[in-house]
Amino acid sequence: MARLPFTNDIRTLRFLAGEMTQAELGEKIGVTRQTIAAIEQGKYSPTLEAAFRIARVFGKPLDEVFRWEG
Repeated sequence: MARLPFTNDIRTLRFLAGEMTQAELGEKIGVTRQTIAAIEQGKYSPTLEAAFRIARVFGKPLDEVFRWEG
């Protein structure tokens, strides 16, 4: 599967947030651990709602969590 044209800092942000697990982040935004793993790895594009929820969990603007590289 081709990588998506954007990257993210979710893994780093989870680490900085007390080593939050993928499962914990998924629970906070209403998706599965597998979904978080796929988003982190650039294999799955989150919905706009999920992207905003992820950014909110870390108290960051959307463009500090996700970066377009297309």
